[in-house]
Amino acid sequence: MAIFHAHNISYTFANGDNLFKNISCTMDKHRVGLVGRNGIGKSILASILSKKMAPSSGTLIAPSNCSMYHQQPSIKSNGGISIAQYLDKQHVLEALKHVEMGSCLQKWFDLIGPNWELELQLNQQLIELGLPPDPNFLCSELSGGQLNRLMLWKLFEQNNAFLILDEPSNHLDKQSKQWLIDSMQRFPGAILLISHDKKLLSEVDEIWELSNTGLQVFGGNYHFFEEKKQCEQKAIERQLTNIDRQKKHLTAQAQRNVEKAQQRASKSNKLRKSGSQAKMLLNGMKEKAENSASNRSKLTQLRKEQFRSQELQISAKQDKWKNQRFNVIKYSETLKTRILFLDGKLAFGNTAKLTLQLFHGDKVYLQGCNGCGKSTLLKTLLGEVPLSEGEINTSGGFYYLDQHLNNINQTLSVLDNLCSQVEGINQCEARTLLAGIGFRGDNVFKSSKVLSGGEKMKLSMLIVSHQTNHPFLLLDEPDNHLDVDSKTMLADALRHYQGGFLLVSHDNDFVYDSGIKQRYRMGHCGLKISEHID
Repeated sequence: MAIFHAHNISYTFANGDNLFKNISCTMDKHRVGLVGRNGIGKSILASILSKKMAPSSGTLIAPSNCSMYHQQPSIKSNGGISIAQYLDKQHVLEALKHVEMGSCLQKWFDLIGPNWELELQLNQQLIELGLPPDPNFLCSELSGGQLNRLMLWKLFEQNNAFLILDEPSNHLDKQSKQWLIDSMQRFPGAILLISHDKKLLSEVDEIWELSNTGLQVFGGNYHFFEEKKQCEQKAIERQLTNIDRQKKHLTAQAQRNVEKAQQRASKSNKLRKSGSQAKMLLNGMKEKAENSASNRSKLTQLRKEQFRSQELQISAKQDKWKNQRFNVIKYSETLKTRILFLDGKLAFGNTAKLTLQLFHGDKVYLQGCNGCGKSTLLKTLLGEVPLSEGEINTSGGFYYLDQHLNNINQTLSVLDNLCSQVEGINQCEARTLLAGIGFRGDNVFKSSKVLSGGEKMKLSMLIVSHQTNHPFLLLDEPDNHLDVDSKTMLADALRHYQGGFLLVSHDNDFVYDSGIKQRYRMGHCGLKISEHID
């Protein structure tokens, strides 16, 4: 039985640009993974399938009891929402509190119903989730990973026949990611998973790939998909090599035809000058030769056009990510002076005394579980959050890239964001840099509010890496939202970055590839130098 059916779904932006056209798909497997490059339209397609957005054209038949998990939650911006309010449990908890205080009003008993143990049960569930065991704890004070886990738990507990999960593993530590996999396995309904996480995608029955040529279905999990894609890319390379060989053969043949025609013309001119043959016969031979040469030229041109058309069709299926790269700014010298000394306790998130020294040029990995205070530490280094006790001395500049990409001005275009935040850059230089990360032509004028999470992260990192005051970077999970190839590109940029950075991430491969020189584990006992990455 099909979970949903979409026919000729298209989406066009307000400026007339097409994101995708005539997408048709039927989901009849219980676990499907949707993959594709950053900015290709996965999140918008998912919003259409969940009926949160309407397509520009096309029809959709989908279940009404469908919920969607979004990449970038909005509840964190509302500081007044508690965990209980987010879970819609606050009314029952309030009723329990009134009854405990001696009230016998019937409305409290009606609200409580059979949920007399709710507070105890909820506290235990929050502990199991790795969250503060306090239903009144504000969502705005949760870490990114804790908040994501809370949102996912609520979705899994609801009576949904169909879930769409858009990058659910972002911000999750190793333990939380395993919890997510276990929850997906237990969930009785169908799941459409949008992800770049190979471990999660290994749990699905089918992979759908959205690309600029449409939607392609691959049977099997991500391992099967990778094998098929590698075979496809090799086949495409062979086809392009064969076309190139035929083009060279055609050019060589055309050159030989020209040379033969020139030889015949030279011979004809000699005969004409010698007068050994009738002029009428020679004129006829000349006309015939010219007609033949014209026909061969037209045929050659036609074949060239056919080869060009075949090349365009085939190369459209070829991966383009290898042409993208971050052009990192080069410094004339790398300083090795101390820019930070910390000896104190954080305002929240961690009660241990922390000691840390950072020098310009250091490349440091900050490791720790969700909620241990990593983001709070970064904000403390930046000067946004004071220590509860102790001292901190800083010199030089810091640049903070947070989990929610707040350095991107949603009201500006891609080009204007870069030009307004990088001192001394002109539009020509900016467009060259933007082309390096995939924003070519009129795409630089695209509004930042319509960018995907991955596109925003790449733009943010481009801005960060071109600050002229050589800042020490504070990177709070910059690899979130990025597809596999963009993550590789970002790691390469960080490895070649001549300034220093403090990196928070839950992707071990990304950490290794970023050129990390020092590792610190953050926990309840403070900061400790770590020899290994877990």
